[in-house]
Amino acid sequence: MRIQVKRTGGFAGIERRAEVDTSGRPDAPEWRALAEEATAGSSGSPPPGVPDGFAYEVTVDGRTVHWADPRLTPAQRELVGRVLKEGV
Repeated sequence: MRIQVKRTGGFAGIERRAEVDTSGRPDAPEWRALAEEATAGSSGSPPPGVPDGFAYEVTVDGRTVHWADPRLTPAQRELVGRVLKEGV
């Protein structure tokens, strides 16, 4: 499973991108469960955000969804955080 995150916005307006490929990883089932929970019911169109908030474009195996602060679920926040921390 390939998970890509693009974060834009924020006070400084700096874009950040990261990607994780879970193929062959021992924790791949954990990533899959988190990605499925985070993207369940997500829309492909960008939601309205707040001034200086972050907007997220998340692609999981070719399916792209959009999220925006402060409306992230705990699973969405965890997925974004893990990808931005562990990804390349």
